[in-house]
Amino acid sequence: MLAEIITIGDELLIGQVIDTNSAFIAQTLNNIGASIYQITSVQDDRAHILQAFKDAESRVDIIIITGGLGPTKDDITKKTIAEYFNDTLVRDVAVTKNIEEIWKKYVRQTLLQINKDQALVPSKATVLMNELGTAPGMWLEKEEKTFVSLPGVPFEMKKLLVSKVIPKLKEKYQFPFILHKTLLTYGLGESTVAKRIEAWEDALPENIRLAYLPRLGSVRLRLSSKGFNPEEVQKNINDQIQKVLPLIEDAFVGFEDEAKSLEMLIANRLTQSGKTLAIAESCTGGDLAEQFTSNAGASAYFNGGVVTYATASKTKVLGVPKELIEKHSVVSAEVVEAMAKSVRDLFNSDYGVATTGNAGPSKGDSDADVGTVFIAIASKDSIVSQSFMLGSARKRVIKKAVNKALEMLEKEILKN
Repeated sequence: MLAEIITIGDELLIGQVIDTNSAFIAQTLNNIGASIYQITSVQDDRAHILQAFKDAESRVDIIIITGGLGPTKDDITKKTIAEYFNDTLVRDVAVTKNIEEIWKKYVRQTLLQINKDQALVPSKATVLMNELGTAPGMWLEKEEKTFVSLPGVPFEMKKLLVSKVIPKLKEKYQFPFILHKTLLTYGLGESTVAKRIEAWEDALPENIRLAYLPRLGSVRLRLSSKGFNPEEVQKNINDQIQKVLPLIEDAFVGFEDEAKSLEMLIANRLTQSGKTLAIAESCTGGDLAEQFTSNAGASAYFNGGVVTYATASKTKVLGVPKELIEKHSVVSAEVVEAMAKSVRDLFNSDYGVATTGNAGPSKGDSDADVGTVFIAIASKDSIVSQSFMLGSARKRVIKKAVNKALEMLEKEILKN
């Protein structure tokens, strides 16, 4: 079963508004077994919208439309839908009452005619009452094709899609079972991963698709399959996972359905084991700690952190000896190990993580080349450190350093 998403609005095409609606709609439809064939964004232009409808109808079964349902003259979606279906707009009594109730409860301004006219809908449409706003959703059918028009306001669209559109789609269509299984790997580049699994990939059955999803420091491998027998689909995917895991076992850290990222995998492991973490950062400037604190529940395992950016702060806050810094440089294995041990002791944690380096563009307090980063992990029984050369682009150096620190921490946790 194929679906297409059409978003309408000049603001999307000039980058003034980011289209988050399409991502939510695509994920929601995919969860029930609909395959997204295409996502199209069009301007507030009658001819452009009509052509988008025609093209979508020729290739998919379900067309979900968002945007252009507001009260102003540039919102032409309803009129264009009526034209496409050779229909006229009529006033819906229930929608009119809903608009009046919203004005009575929440709006202290006069109810204008243009607001009342949001109750105008194509006569052939099934109205999907929008309890959170004034623009209703609309469901129209043309032969075996389904058109659904939803408001562009994200929270209104989401409510209508989940509570009304999805149940109606399930009643009308028989959807296959779609399964995605995503393996998370860290520390290997996309080309390296591809080379390792080349023979396995070439032997994949036709009903299983592989996608590489690279990002800085990691590569996700997504296996996808669909069918009307969920048990068979699951078995086929699991069989292939068992074949590929030995090829990437040194880089594999888990599945995306268990956690969306390496930091969440680490968080889960720390929480389950009752262990805690503290972080001392120099060149990463707090970005490493943010990977954990941006997630709810971090206080269960994250005891605290410090950003000792200046050389003097490493001595004053962490107690790193001046003599050590003078002898080995602030960007060195000796200093980063001292930082990791000190922050672990400072926050009485099971693990201490530290970063120091030159992110650029200048060398700062060290003669180390720009891009040089040292990372250390201190635990109860050991301290390990590594040096990295991460390039010359400041933001990428910082991001890479964060990723490397996460990789090192994950390995140390697995040792214990």
